[in-house]
Amino acid sequence: MISNYEEYGWNSSLSISLKDKLKEDMKNSMRSKQNDVRDAIRIVIGEYPKLTVPITLESGKKTTKVKTFEDITDEDVTELIRNLHKSEKTVLEIKNEKESDYLLILSRYLPVMKTKEEISAWIDENINFDELNNPMQAMKEIMKHFGKLADGNIVKDLLNKR
Repeated sequence: MISNYEEYGWNSSLSISLKDKLKEDMKNSMRSKQNDVRDAIRIVIGEYPKLTVPITLESGKKTTKVKTFEDITDEDVTELIRNLHKSEKTVLEIKNEKESDYLLILSRYLPVMKTKEEISAWIDENINFDELNNPMQAMKEIMKHFGKLADGNIVKDLLNKR
C-alpha cells in the first residue's frame, strides 16, 4: 500500500475550490501515472449527478434536476466524499482490514476533524455551565459552532464528564 499522497488533497485555506482541486489533481495523477489517485477522484466526480436541486414544473409537479458544475459547492463535494469515506470504512470493516489506498486518498480531501482537546478548550472558554440545568443542554450550541468538524460522540462524552 502506497501512502505517498502529500501532493494531493484540499483544505479550506487553499485559494481553490474543492471541485477545481479535484479536477487539477486528477490531471496531475494522470500525468504522473498514479492510477489509484486517478481512480479515487473519478469515483468522487462520478457522484456529482447525485447532487440535485428541487424544482417545480409548469404543471405544478415537484421534481429535481442535477446541479450544474458551477452550482456545486464545496459543502456538496465534501458531503459526497464523507459518504464515500464512510462506505469504504464499512467495506474494510467487513473485510477485517484497517486501511486502503482509496480511504487514504479520500481522507486527504476531507476537512480535519477537531480533536477532543480543541473541543474541550472551546467549551471551557465559551460555555457557562452555571446557567444550564444540565450540561447536555450545551450540546446544540457546541455542535452549531463546530458543525461536522466535531464528532458528536466526543462532545457527548465531554459533557457527561462535567
